[in-house]
Amino acid sequence: MEVRRITISIAGRNYPLNVPAAEEETLRKVGKQIEVMIKDFEQNFDVRDKQDALAMCALKLGTNAEVSVITNEKNINASNERLMKINQLLEELEK
Repeated sequence: MEVRRITISIAGRNYPLNVPAAEEETLRKVGKQIEVMIKDFEQNFDVRDKQDALAMCALKLGTNAEVSVITNEKNINASNERLMKINQLLEELEK
């Protein structure tokens, strides 16, 4: 597995990282998203401190991640219920 050394800039600081080549694009994309979120918080919520903006980013990203987990769990449960109904119908057809 190829590892690349990249630098991600967030809130005016550079963070050197060693990352698998397959993850480089994702990390760069997330870094840009965080930069956009910081600017949004600074402009729309009068946040002047970078640490406050980063904390707000962390809360927003964490909330989004948790909502995704809950949504995925609901989708999995709904799919399982449908599969069980299909299985029951198939078993009835076999009789």
